[in-house]
Amino acid sequence: MKITTMRIININKSKKSSIKYLILVFVVVAIFTFSSIEVNAQPEFTIPRIGLSVEEAETPQQVTTSLQILFLLTILSLAPAILIMMTGFTRIIIVLSFLRNAIATQQTPPTQVLIGLALFLTFFIMSPIAVEINETAVQPYLAEEISDAEAIENAMKPLREFMFRQTREKDLALFMEIANEGTPASLEDIPTLTLIPAFIISELKTAFQLGFVLFIPFIVIDMVVASTLMSMGMMMLPPAMISLPFKLLLFIMVDGWNVIIKSLVTGFN
Repeated sequence: MKITTMRIININKSKKSSIKYLILVFVVVAIFTFSSIEVNAQPEFTIPRIGLSVEEAETPQQVTTSLQILFLLTILSLAPAILIMMTGFTRIIIVLSFLRNAIATQQTPPTQVLIGLALFLTFFIMSPIAVEINETAVQPYLAEEISDAEAIENAMKPLREFMFRQTREKDLALFMEIANEGTPASLEDIPTLTLIPAFIISELKTAFQLGFVLFIPFIVIDMVVASTLMSMGMMMLPPAMISLPFKLLLFIMVDGWNVIIKSLVTGFN
């Protein structure tokens, strides 16, 4: 019995040693296989190296190109302010915001929808001016027919005419007085930096006037609904919950979006 047990133990030890040997061989083979794959593998694509260098200009043409790029970057950084403050965007977005508050639909339409609508209405209104700027300033400048200063002057002429048509004389006289510039002989003598703030406050006043007119019919509906609920003794029922469907019904019956958009677009001279 002792001899047989010893033989079984020896057999088990030999099996364990053979298994360890096979595992060791497998590990070594795997290491060599994967290492060879990593060494021999070729990349399928190359990643480009992007660099930015600032070097000394050698010719006057290089200096001019650098100044043009700097000027273009400056214009691009001011583009949002130009779009918002020197176009009809301010009036449109304020009127649309007043409309949403008057109907009391909270976040309907969403703010993103109102901004998008105001942007596209602004593009529609300003498209003739953009075409004129492209024909008188951008294209001649790209064709090297006019200089930078002439291109800026030609581009500002249509914008100044648009702002003059929307600006009240009272607002323009206010900023002329603040700047101590005296009475100008013509509109060309009024600086653009004086015209822009006068145009902005004129647009704000016009937008608030339109917002006041929008609020009147909806306030009447609120008062009628509140008085009816009070007379019926339903004081615990919120009047806004009852008046909202009537506001929406009124807005749909008069085709409100058509009327408001028409008033906004045709309101620009």
